[in-house]
Amino acid sequence: MVQIFKFLLKSSKSPGRAHFRPTFLDTLRLAVRGGHGGNGLPKYGGVGGQGGCVYLVAKEGLTLRKVVQGLKDKRVAASSGEDSSKASIFGRRGVDQRIEVPVGVQVYDDQQKLIADLDEHEATCIVAGGGTGGCTATNFLGRPGENRTVNLDLKLIADVGLVGFPNAGKSTLLKAVSNAKPKIAAYPFTTIRPQIGTIEYSDLRSITVADLPGLIEGAHANFGLGHKFLKHIERTRLLVFMVDIFGFQLSPRHPHRNCLDNVYALNKELELYDPSLLEKPSVLLLNKMDKEGAHEILSKVKPVINDLGSGLEQCPEELRPKQVLKFDSIVPISAMNSSKITQVKSQLRRTLVRLAEKQFLADEDQVKEKLRQRVGLVGPKIT
Repeated sequence: MVQIFKFLLKSSKSPGRAHFRPTFLDTLRLAVRGGHGGNGLPKYGGVGGQGGCVYLVAKEGLTLRKVVQGLKDKRVAASSGEDSSKASIFGRRGVDQRIEVPVGVQVYDDQQKLIADLDEHEATCIVAGGGTGGCTATNFLGRPGENRTVNLDLKLIADVGLVGFPNAGKSTLLKAVSNAKPKIAAYPFTTIRPQIGTIEYSDLRSITVADLPGLIEGAHANFGLGHKFLKHIERTRLLVFMVDIFGFQLSPRHPHRNCLDNVYALNKELELYDPSLLEKPSVLLLNKMDKEGAHEILSKVKPVINDLGSGLEQCPEELRPKQVLKFDSIVPISAMNSSKITQVKSQLRRTLVRLAEKQFLADEDQVKEKLRQRVGLVGPKIT
């Protein structure tokens, strides 16, 4: 009887719950301690070895989940320096502790002061220095190493960031254009953690795309998981807004908003979270154009979308932004239509190439200006 009860209890567990387990980790708190400095030897003027330090190294292909799995209790301590002795007047230095972390990690202390931004492969930073070895200045007593708690905050680095409200079709698009395999279903909040996919082109060029979980109104104030998701678009080069042409309603308690209101709402959320995000290049995808009535809606809203400032008077006051987005391009699509997907892939590439060329010219102008300053007025003119 007991065995039957155990079997029924086991079978009653919902298999869908595994999807909600927090497998994606973008914050991690670690206790780190540098090694204690070794004691000196007053009789012979010996100097103790310096304590080892704890340092971070950014590595491609890592996740914070893997970092946690490699640490038993989220505490990392370097070893102490060796005491001075007759056999070794200068004590050996303590062994350092190296922690490999994903590229894109920002390191903060307990006061939320930024210690380092590890946004490149092999970037390093010391998070806990070792104590000084005993010498005349310390009365031959070794000093304790630095002991503190640090917070690792991962911000995804991708070429393109997909932004939109729930059920706009972002995951369907990501699956169609890249190698990612996000969960897709006909209900909001299917994506509950960021996904990254890679678009591969025939000439071996590749573009990374980050699909962020659907935003809700109030995300800027951290409603839902606002800050947890919005922070990931800060490092993308191009923002791709995806909006359902037929509008969106979060729940029966919320009003149904048409596609134009949704564009303004997304604009407003980004503005309230970080106005500098509105300066990023952006593309608007109007999804579900394969459905009946979609083209009639598009013909009505496209003039306003081309110039969002012209429609501010008709925009609901709670959605009205102070600064409007300027889209580099507006692409009507159906995420289920392969020909439209090819168009999206081409558009994303063209936009990123144009941005790269613009950045190259800006960098070239900066180099020329620095050369002019070095050469001075008497030097040859650089053109």
